[in-house]
Amino acid sequence: MIRFDRVSKRFHAHRQRPRSFHELFVEGWRLWRRPPAEVFWALRDVSFEVKPGETVGLIGPNGAGKSTVLKLVARVLKPTSGRVEVRGRVAALLELGVGFHPELTGRENVFLNGAFLGIPRREMARRLEAIVAFAELEDYIDVPVKHYSSGMYVRLAFAVSVYLDPEILLVDEVLAVGDAAFQRKCVDHLMALQQAGVTILLVSHDLEAVQRLCHRALWFDHGRIRMEGMPSSVVQAYLDQVREREDQALRDHNRQEGPARRGSGRVRIQRVYLTDGEGRERYHFETGETMRIHLRYRAEKRIERPVFGLAIHRQDGVHICGPNTAFSGFEIPWVEGEGEIIYTIPTLPLLEGTYLISVAATDERDSEIFDYHDRAYVFRVVRGRHPERYGLMTMGGRWDHEQLSVPQSLSVL
Repeated sequence: MIRFDRVSKRFHAHRQRPRSFHELFVEGWRLWRRPPAEVFWALRDVSFEVKPGETVGLIGPNGAGKSTVLKLVARVLKPTSGRVEVRGRVAALLELGVGFHPELTGRENVFLNGAFLGIPRREMARRLEAIVAFAELEDYIDVPVKHYSSGMYVRLAFAVSVYLDPEILLVDEVLAVGDAAFQRKCVDHLMALQQAGVTILLVSHDLEAVQRLCHRALWFDHGRIRMEGMPSSVVQAYLDQVREREDQALRDHNRQEGPARRGSGRVRIQRVYLTDGEGRERYHFETGETMRIHLRYRAEKRIERPVFGLAIHRQDGVHICGPNTAFSGFEIPWVEGEGEIIYTIPTLPLLEGTYLISVAATDERDSEIFDYHDRAYVFRVVRGRHPERYGLMTMGGRWDHEQLSVPQSLSVL
């Protein structure tokens, strides 16, 4: 059981010490002018309870206070105010290699970690084989851990923690270090620990894992609990806020006139913006949504039969498409003054990623470029409810199945 009762944790900012005699001299007469040391509150008035056997996920941006919560539970830190109550034997994966002595071998570090938790050496020797097998370090267990790769470190750290029969397990994002196969093994073992009644407090930016593994989620923001509840609801609320902030940042970016622009200027594209199917300006879209790209232009004089076009590139430079009004047979007889061209994608086929838009206005023969903005506008695609996750785009295909024959052995049955 874990209980936080109005817990706050304060840190003081450390000033950099003078590095030379001159700096020491200057600092000496300036000390009296310095303001007091800055105070940083990692947690402010936090209260929650984790029941025995419950798995709770802590989510939120970096610096929100999640890791501080785990360190308070592990008694690495003491609260500035409030009370933290922990009942049960705690095993913690707080940081990569914490509790390991770099000069000792993997085997020696296993026994050292057992000693920290008061587990007799004979009992640790009984568990050693299972720990080494889980970590897949049979050939390296007698090598000093200072020679381990980061993946080997985390495999051993995780194996030691989960095989010490903890009643409370604290996991802080370290699972992301291992390879895909080991991550799957860790998730499977966490599920086994859940069934055995182990209380788990999990900090992770893998929101799918939080929804899959946790009974409850806490969203931390600036040292406070912003939302608590079912993982799916909390994760969705958190994602909505993240996308809203990112959308505003993308909107601000796209309204800046970048340097990658050229052309005669007889037609100028003054603004490019995106909207969804309901006409709302957005720069985050889910695969399968309607997306409209708006090109607002101004022509000082009459221009006959101009051509407007765009291109979409993935962030790594892959050119995805390059439609224009001429290719589509959409003729614009002339333009003068202000107007707007809209390119509508009814069902966005792009999968998750960041994409760049180029826009252009040219004459009918493509011999004069009026205005060209090279990859100046950004938007993001998130998977959302769409099931596909690999590749560049979805084909929108359909699966069918037809049984052509039945084996003779099955027909007899």
